[in-house]
Amino acid sequence: MRTRQFTEDQIIKRLQDGKKGEKPVEDLCREFGCSPASSYSCKKKYGDTTPDEARRLRRLEKENARLLRIVGQQRLEIDAMKDVIGKKRSRPPRNVPWCRN
Repeated sequence: MRTRQFTEDQIIKRLQDGKKGEKPVEDLCREFGCSPASSYSCKKKYGDTTPDEARRLRRLEKENARLLRIVGQQRLEIDAMKDVIGKKRSRPPRNVPWCRN
């Protein structure tokens, strides 16, 4: 898996510098060492967020993924229990000597 080259804080700082309008996006990207296309995709992802909001969003996404995994596991367990309960129990035949009814 490829690691990120820039942290979220660095990306958000670059986006805020670009929003000020002092320099064109191409010059900011050249100084930062990225392409304008990646800058626009970061702008699409982060928009007007602050570093604190980005951290909070990342924590919420992790928590949401964890809860979805738990709900999925519970759903599988419930379905398995319904299958076990729903099956008819068969009685052993009467002519078996070890089973006396």
